[in-house]
Formats: sequence, structure tokens, C-alpha cells
Amino acid sequence: MTNIFRAIVIEEVDGKQAAALRELTSSDLPDNDVLVEVEFSSLNYKDGLAVQGKRIARRLPMIAGIDLAGTVVESRSADWKPGDRVTVNGWGMSETEQGGFTRYQRVKPEWLVRVPEAFSLEQAAAIGTAGYTAALCVDALENWGVRKSERETLVTGAAGGVGSIAIALLAKAGHRVTASTGRAETHAYLQALGTSGFVTREELEEKGPPLQKERWAGAVDSVGSTTLATVLSQTVYGGAVAACGLAGGADLPGTVLPHILRGVALLGIDSVMAPAERRHRAWNRLARDLDTGLLASMTTIEAMSRLPELSAQILAGRTRGRVVIDVKR
Repeated sequence: MTNIFRAIVIEEVDGKQAAALRELTSSDLPDNDVLVEVEFSSLNYKDGLAVQGKRIARRLPMIAGIDLAGTVVESRSADWKPGDRVTVNGWGMSETEQGGFTRYQRVKPEWLVRVPEAFSLEQAAAIGTAGYTAALCVDALENWGVRKSERETLVTGAAGGVGSIAIALLAKAGHRVTASTGRAETHAYLQALGTSGFVTREELEEKGPPLQKERWAGAVDSVGSTTLATVLSQTVYGGAVAACGLAGGADLPGTVLPHILRGVALLGIDSVMAPAERRHRAWNRLARDLDTGLLASMTTIEAMSRLPELSAQILAGRTRGRVVIDVKR
């Protein structure tokens, strides 16, 4: 490996966390069993928080980035050998474990997922935590019993990374997908992914009665707060909502009425510490059902050196789809 390489490192500056491009050596990496040469990472909402110093990192200095995709260079594990194409999503990277915005990283063997043959490393990074989380959400809804029907399936935060891939997967499975977004200029993009209808962000943000007209067979929600409470109040008897994000807030200003009078399920989706079996099932769905042409249409590639600027954009809701980070630039 190259002895000197670049990474985005979070440090304490004047009592605040701040991220910047730094030069590191192999001695700066943790003593984990598998050394990966990272080709690509991706930009997620949590990455935006971390790079902007919102105290995601729980110890410092910390290499940022909750995703990586690359090739095994060295391994002390019998399960992995040099040349294996791998990806890591979550597992506390950028919080308690050193992350993926770096040219090299040492990781624990149990964190690794083999990149399916259907995808390049760039495509695996484009999917990243957002796409893998979307697949977890769709799996959870279908395991609960939400299937394609005349009823609509809602996706909130639709133009974001989770929303974009959730729409593509749900449409592939035959669902009638309705997208919620506050940006009318994304409608054509979302229709190309498989959306058949729209509801405004403002409509779902408006607090209403605890039980409203039944509309959604199921939903994927990455917003939380009043939006999630409204979606639950509009979900049909026996339906379910897979909740995976809190871009609108961590509170849930609703009541138990949708749950005890309509049997509506709130399915919490954790992608950070999900067990290997669940991860593999999600990646198998992505390999089977995600059209790589659609993935390309929702993906942009940016240099790692632009992360401070890009992280501000994702927090402001100004990104669309998936942003792949080329760690070589």
C-alpha cells in the first residue's frame, strides 16, 4: 500500500468538531484484520452531519464516512483474501469506528459484504447505506404482508438516496408508488424511477387528526416527526410503515390510535448494526431488482476534496439521488 494517503478526518478545533482533508499513514489506521484499498465511498445524510461537525463522531480524531467499497489488500481472516471485492455499510463507522472517506482502511471481517457480480465497485458505492437501507425497508414491508395492490405505497423524502432506490425497488415489485417531495423540479426524475403519483411535503407536514382517510397500503419514511405521524394516520387497516430516518426530526407527535384501531405497524429499520443475514438478503434483492441504468440516472460522482461543500448541500436538501465519493480525488 502507499504509505501516505489522504482522508477526511474529524478533529476538535476550538471546542467544536471540524472535518478536513489530512494526510495519513498506515500507522493511523486501526489494527483490524482486513486491509481494504478503498475506491469509492458515498455521501449520506449522516455523513453530512459528521462532516459539518454535528457531533456524530464519538471519539477523535475520526476518519469520516459510513460507507466504503474497494478491494481486499491484506487479510488475517480465513473468510477474505486479497482481490476480494467488498463493501462495508454502517457498523459504527464515522461514529465509534474509523470510516470510509480514505484511500485505505482496516476493518473487521464480520463487517464485510461481498459485492454482487451484478455491480461494479462504483455501483456498490452508489447503492451504499442509502440503497441497502431502502432494500431493508422493502423487505420489512413485504415480510409484514404489504404487497402490490390497488392501494398506493408512499415514499417520503423521495428525491433523496433512500427514497430514490426505494421507489425503484417498489416499482419493480409492482407497487403503485406515490412520492412525497418538496421539490417539483424532481417530478420527472421520480417518474422515471417508477413513481405514479405525488403528494406535497407540506401536506404531510400539516398536523391533522390521529385517524385520517385510509390511503397508503404501506410506506417508506425517512423524514420522521409530524410527517411520520401523518403517514401512520393515513395507512390502511393492517398496513405498515418502515421508518428509517429523521431528517424532519426525532419526535413522533402522534397517538396509538392507528396501531390499536387499524392494526397499523411501525417497523423500525436499523441499517448500522443489522445482522449479516439481513444484509445479505438486502444486497441480493438489490442485485436482482435494481436496474443499473436507473441507478446511473440517480448517481453523480464527486471528488473527496469537495466533501465539506457537499455535506452542507445534503443537509440543506439540495442533493438528488446518490452522490458517490471518489476517494482518489
